[in-house]
Amino acid sequence: MRTKLLALLLLALPLGAFAQNASVQNTPVGHWTTIDDKTDKPKSVVEIYEAKDGSLAGRVVEVLQSDRGPNPVCDKCSGDRKNKPVKGMVILWGIRKEGESWEGGKILDPSSGKIYSVRVTPMDGGKALEVRGYMGFSMLGRNQTWLRR
Repeated sequence: MRTKLLALLLLALPLGAFAQNASVQNTPVGHWTTIDDKTDKPKSVVEIYEAKDGSLAGRVVEVLQSDRGPNPVCDKCSGDRKNKPVKGMVILWGIRKEGESWEGGKILDPSSGKIYSVRVTPMDGGKALEVRGYMGFSMLGRNQTWLRR
C-alpha cells in the first residue's frame, strides 16, 4: 500500500510543476521584449513583476534601441522621472487581473513623457503580450505586441 501511494505521489509531482508553469505563462509576469509599433523593431526589455500591494508593475531592464543614444534619459518626463535614466525606470504600474486581461493601471511612454491608462492581455499561450495604452476610453489608443524572452 505504501509503495502504491509513493508511486502515485511521484507521478503527480511533475503534473503540479506543469500546472504551475502553465499558469505563469498565462500571466504578464516575466521578461518581455517590447516591439515598437511604428518600426516593428525591438526597443527594450521590460520585466513585469508583482508589486508589494499585489498589483503588477514593470521596469525597463535593458534598452535595445533608442534614437537618443545607448543610455537615454526621460527628458520629457515630469516629476521624479525627469531626466532619469530609462534603464531601471518603472514604466508600468497598478495593473490588476480583470478576466483574461490585466487593467486599471498606467503606462509611461519614456519617449514622450506621457502617461496612459493600460490593459495587457497574454496571447499565443503566453508567448506574446498585447499592451494597449489609451486615454479615456480603450477605443482611443494604440496597441503594441511584446514578446516573452
